[in-house]
Amino acid sequence: MIGVGLLGSGFIAESYADALLDVRNAELVACYSRNPARSDAFSKKWKVTAHPTMDALCADPSVEIVIIALPNEIHLAAVEIAARHGKAIICTKPLARTEAEAQQILDIANAAGVWHGYAESSVFSPNVAKAYEMVKAGGIGDLLTMRAREGHSGPHAPHFWDAETAGGGALLDMGCHTVESARHFFGKDNKVTEVMAWGSTMTHKDKTTGEDAAIALLKFAGGQLATIESSWIERGGMQLRHELVGSAGRIVTDSSVGPVWGFIENPVGYTVEKADAETGWVYPVPEETRAYGFSQQMRHFIDHFAAGTTPSETFEDGVVVNRIIDACYRSMKTGQ
Repeated sequence: MIGVGLLGSGFIAESYADALLDVRNAELVACYSRNPARSDAFSKKWKVTAHPTMDALCADPSVEIVIIALPNEIHLAAVEIAARHGKAIICTKPLARTEAEAQQILDIANAAGVWHGYAESSVFSPNVAKAYEMVKAGGIGDLLTMRAREGHSGPHAPHFWDAETAGGGALLDMGCHTVESARHFFGKDNKVTEVMAWGSTMTHKDKTTGEDAAIALLKFAGGQLATIESSWIERGGMQLRHELVGSAGRIVTDSSVGPVWGFIENPVGYTVEKADAETGWVYPVPEETRAYGFSQQMRHFIDHFAAGTTPSETFEDGVVVNRIIDACYRSMKTGQ
């Protein structure tokens, strides 16, 4: 059984802990949070050892893989500590705040010779995986364009709103998902050669200086085009959609539309991430951890770690995603 240590105690850490329950050959054994009270609560809920520092968790001999589920600005320090202890590392998206910082993270991991995985969940969600399978089987001929949208009404934790510390707004937070989806579908050897982007703080000026709505166009070397929409201004729950157009057809995926919906007058508790309302029309997503690809992602990573092989998403991919988003931010600033 492979021991896993988790850095973080927020929403994404909870998602990863739940996802690990679906991995037969791995076990969550330790956790760390910057908030001692939350660390204690997390450790009791998941029945794991709570460590007082990142260094203590990474020094724990029962931990073979460290999962980083911390705010963007802490990723570099966490990787430095985990690599110093020779631990394999899985880091949540985005890998870093900028390409330069992401490259530092990759260099540290490579210098230490540690195995690493970039936790981009969107490419592992079941419906996106099925769409990818259909595209690769030639179902819609040559893939020409992709339009992808990720939207909700805004982040659930305060640190996301601090754009200067986090590194950006909705484009970095949500666009990193769809940028990697585009690379996944069009081919990672098919480089992005041009970008054009626009973004603005449209409704959350009281909370952030970062963009709460953004759109980016990515042109690939092979001539394909991806349209990336990222939003923190859409109320009513998550929007997770891909539209793939080929020379012989099209495919649409929508991870936020499940088999259950209804109109309710009385609250029933949690229904879906970013629901915004407890009554009225509700659209719960059963088994969110699996529907969004977290379980499949963790199985993929653990299987490759156990086999000593390279996963499909590594820190190298994280660097490229940050590079593309950096270019989008330059376009937003210059209008070019």
